[in-house]
Amino acid sequence: MDGPPEPPAVADTAGGPLDPASTVPPPVIELLEELWRAGHAGFVVGGSLRDALLGRPAADWDLATDALPERTVEIFPGAVYENRFGTVAVRRNDETYQITTFRSDHDYADFRRPHRIEFGDSIELDLARRDFTVNAMAWGAPAPAAGSRPEPRLVDPYGGQADVGALVLRAVGDPTRRFEEDALRIVRAIRLTATLGLEIEPATRAAIEARAELVRHLSGERIGAELDKLLAAPRPSAGLRLLADSGILDHVAPELAAQRGVSQNKVAGEDLWDHTLRSVDAVPASRPVIRLAALLHDLGKPATAADGHFYGHDRVGAELAAGFLERLRYPRAVADRVVALVRLHMFTYDDGWSDTAVRRFIGKVGRPALDELFELRAADNIGSGLPSDAAGLADLRRRVAEQLAADVALDRGDLVVHGDDLIAELGLPPGPMIGRVLDELVERVIADPALNDRPTLLLLARSLVEDEP
Repeated sequence: MDGPPEPPAVADTAGGPLDPASTVPPPVIELLEELWRAGHAGFVVGGSLRDALLGRPAADWDLATDALPERTVEIFPGAVYENRFGTVAVRRNDETYQITTFRSDHDYADFRRPHRIEFGDSIELDLARRDFTVNAMAWGAPAPAAGSRPEPRLVDPYGGQADVGALVLRAVGDPTRRFEEDALRIVRAIRLTATLGLEIEPATRAAIEARAELVRHLSGERIGAELDKLLAAPRPSAGLRLLADSGILDHVAPELAAQRGVSQNKVAGEDLWDHTLRSVDAVPASRPVIRLAALLHDLGKPATAADGHFYGHDRVGAELAAGFLERLRYPRAVADRVVALVRLHMFTYDDGWSDTAVRRFIGKVGRPALDELFELRAADNIGSGLPSDAAGLADLRRRVAEQLAADVALDRGDLVVHGDDLIAELGLPPGPMIGRVLDELVERVIADPALNDRPTLLLLARSLVEDEP
């Protein structure tokens, strides 16, 4: 495979639009100055400059230098050489900054990572290996001559500044080559369009569609990380729809791709995939677990579709969601919560429910999941073209709140007797009988909260034990 593109003859823009006094944080300026004083090049690189030009707060300020990693560690005592890619972590003011040696990548053979890298002394060659023009800019200065003062400038060999201004996402050099080097760039392109409001230029879009199958080579963990970022976008549906339209979804999430074209009696002219996208957008960005649940809540519908119905799709969907989240290496705590929400999201309510029925509902769902389940149902309602509080959701919320405020017993932990009490007071041996008795006591107390009294529960427990076969 050929190497990175050659930079154009004009490789920098003197001055540039960045005002270091107001844009680049003081600790970053200090790091650059220490590199320059040590006789080395120092540049701010990558997404931080892009975000600054977009008027967005930068998540990370990364630096690049011609100093080899061992030398960078000498310049910054206490720094840590993190990996074979030349990255050194430096702590300043309780923040960690990454300083990476200029490099060029070689021998991309698995569509995921370079098999070999070479360190260099050219910021232009370092930028040439980057993915998109908006990420292929640098601000700083080369190694100063002895006794001279560095003159920082914007280095922009591929027109990244112009593309930021036009809100265009363009691959550096030949887009097909860029995506064949690292297939994650295909997914990252979609994510950047959704999170930054960019539009992919035609040649880059065509290369994405032509090489979409390369994402099969990516690990689930890398795909999951990009999906998390995409779901954090103001309107995730823009990126999710582009994932589907470009063919990427077929390879990274065939369970979701199967929703396209599945009709349902919701919004006229829209299919199941449209409903899912509406639902995801309806969840606030501040609730990432619920957004993920909204994305997966109807995962079981394609497999259960029959005569316009989807019987048991909540159960099937929970099983599919568990497999999906495991494949993408989601933390167990996240996966368990999302799977539970998918399994429970088809609850029904009417105003004829008794208070006991409301308490049983709370016990089934569990206190921690109640608010998330209600938020998911509200998003599902909106995705169906209904008001967020349709189907009595507002009334159920109110009644649940009343029961919680009354501090009624809803699970084993709420009982005034526990397993140790049954062992000490009734002489029961440890074992499964303890659990069965406690569960039955919970059922009795849910039906009549006044029973949650120690003497009363012990008498009930004794009678339950005597009735055991």
